[in-house]
Amino acid sequence: MIPFKPVTQRDAALLRRYYENCDYELCEYSLGTKLMWRAKLKPRWAEVAGCLVIRNEDEGQWVFDYPVAGEGGDEDAALCAIERECLQAGRPPFITVVPESKAARLLSRYPYARVSNIRTWRDYLYNPCDLRLFSGRRYSGQRNHIKKFRAGWPDAAFRPLGKADFPAIERFWEDFEAEFPKGDNEKAVNELAYAKKMLKLVDKPWFLSGGFFDGEKLIALALAEKCGGTLIIHIEKALYSYTGAYPALVQEFANAFGEGCRLINREDDAADRGLRTSKLQYSPIKLAAKYRFEPQNELLQHVDAIPELKTPRLTLSALEEGDIPAYNALVLDESRNRWWGYDDVGGLKEPISPRSFYNVAQRDFENRLAANFAVRLDGQFIGEAVLYNFDCRGSAELGCRIDAAFAGNGYGAEAFAAVAEWGLYKVHLDRVLAKCFKENTASYKMLSSCMRRCGEDETYFYFEKLV
Repeated sequence: MIPFKPVTQRDAALLRRYYENCDYELCEYSLGTKLMWRAKLKPRWAEVAGCLVIRNEDEGQWVFDYPVAGEGGDEDAALCAIERECLQAGRPPFITVVPESKAARLLSRYPYARVSNIRTWRDYLYNPCDLRLFSGRRYSGQRNHIKKFRAGWPDAAFRPLGKADFPAIERFWEDFEAEFPKGDNEKAVNELAYAKKMLKLVDKPWFLSGGFFDGEKLIALALAEKCGGTLIIHIEKALYSYTGAYPALVQEFANAFGEGCRLINREDDAADRGLRTSKLQYSPIKLAAKYRFEPQNELLQHVDAIPELKTPRLTLSALEEGDIPAYNALVLDESRNRWWGYDDVGGLKEPISPRSFYNVAQRDFENRLAANFAVRLDGQFIGEAVLYNFDCRGSAELGCRIDAAFAGNGYGAEAFAAVAEWGLYKVHLDRVLAKCFKENTASYKMLSSCMRRCGEDETYFYFEKLV
């Protein structure tokens, strides 16, 4: 399993080593977003194959950011690690906030995937020069508002914020909340609480922050972060009683910190009508796509029910309630199942009962995680063949076990070949995989008879059968 750790301020320097050169252009690929929204998304991080891998939580689901490669990092290896992690946990490998530059790679990686790109979460990207100058007719509104601001508060001055400004920032929040027009909006209230915590980090080297002062009074502030060629603005707040303070803040912040940047990202609008109207009025050059990939396996696409398969001697079909006693005996035969490679009892999430193993097989198929076939000889249950570990990339693993009383007659090889053929030509897999313990000579001979050996490690020999 990947050794994930919760994102904390102590990890900031490490995360910034990846994000400071990341050119994905999206706000999620930044330290500020991870820290600001960690209470909601519970981000956890790990370094895998020279890449930063982030796992978030969304309504109980794991959702992964696209890996951020460091120098010499291997994105493909990081994606493989994510897929293995999800397989072991029995979870789908959802990859979200995928930048447009990486979408084609995932489309070619996953034969079947649900892909979404919801308007609500697209980031607004601007030309830094546009926000510095506000030139042209399209920005006449902003220029007029700034003129009013300058006329009303001619001595207001913009400058960077630092540790010495903490008292002024605290007073700003008191003034802002007194004017806050969205006090009954839970989402807006939560965002404000997160913003207040973030402004306690203005003295950290990872962030750029600045504000307008009317004398000693702070009346507008912003906090941002440079990631690759993009200046990502995490927070922009101004007192509503200072007409024109918002466009003045946008312009001064771009002048102060936009040098050398290709883009300014002012993040998404979270489906807030007023925020959307405001962001559009600043004429973004692009609304950056954020693709969500939900890879699907072949069982989901092609299999409504476990079919009946026929071989010269055997019938393979779905497990039935009448199979439960024989199935339990097979599963609980410790001497036989030491070669199975999986602890059925240890894998239970409930107290063991006569129906436990049958129920697991039923749930696995209902969730399209596996297809368990009962192997029958003249109608009698003698074993099972299981197609499982679908990697959503065209491969699945096949295992077979036969009751000891029927071993040595070639039934395992016959059942194995039948399910492998079904997987390749009816489920439309590219590859069926199998493995056996190195000490298991019988399984090695059986697999060698119908598959090609493709590797080994300290424990197993690995085999594959291709279309």
